[in-house]
Amino acid sequence: MVTVAIAETRARRAAALRSGQGLAGVVLVGVIALAGVFAGVLSPFDPLAQIPSANLLGPSAQHWLGTDHLNRDVAARVLAGIRVDLLIVALAVPLAAVLGSLIGLAATVHPFADVTVQRLFDLVLAFPSLIFAIALAAITGPGWHAVVIVIVAAEIPIFGRQIRTAVLAVREQPFVEASEVIGAGTWWTLRKHVLPNAVEPLVVQFALSLSVAVFLEGAMSFIGIGVQPPNPSLGSLIGESIGNLDANPWMAVGPLVVVAGLTLGFLLIAQALGNARRSG
Repeated sequence: MVTVAIAETRARRAAALRSGQGLAGVVLVGVIALAGVFAGVLSPFDPLAQIPSANLLGPSAQHWLGTDHLNRDVAARVLAGIRVDLLIVALAVPLAAVLGSLIGLAATVHPFADVTVQRLFDLVLAFPSLIFAIALAAITGPGWHAVVIVIVAAEIPIFGRQIRTAVLAVREQPFVEASEVIGAGTWWTLRKHVLPNAVEPLVVQFALSLSVAVFLEGAMSFIGIGVQPPNPSLGSLIGESIGNLDANPWMAVGPLVVVAGLTLGFLLIAQALGNARRSG
């Protein structure tokens, strides 16, 4: 019965991503991700190369989004920025999910551990992410590593509490009690019965965390403590555009549209998965 329920849950999630807002989110994120992967094919320009006599040009057939104040092709830099952002997000969010889930799972084994972990989570969540990011950058220096650490630190308590809540709920189910009655150990019961049934809320949270990670990278790089020039990221590109909006507003429009598209796409996926979960 447990195996059948898990299979039905997976089928509902797959169906949610094949239609409606789930499909819209997958397509939106997929198109942007493919643009980043094939950046070298879509744009002939090096995102770091300065083009002679091409200062702050407007959009054209050759330069889709024009050029920036250092004579670099904006479209090429936006495409390269997509790749940088997706690499950061793909590293930070799974790491936060794994660490947060392990910590939250371990906390359910003993009441003292549970109280200690929850207070640590409260301490982390008490600091706004950007304040923590500024403090971290002051210690370690700005860069992509600071972005990854901030995303991981911000999301660990979220995943930890999600898995804790799910485990405590599933642990009260009759099939878990039956397993314990026949002599199954705590870790065996967690691994075989509790975890497979507690994963579903984590899937929804994972999609939400991806959208949060895109925002955090953009915010940190925008204020200068994330990805450092000349390397492009979506946030740093928006920051570079501020002083040149009158000459070429597309310096800001391009990365802003991509950030909005990624955030919206991940949110649509999360909503679709959440609706599928509630319908079950």
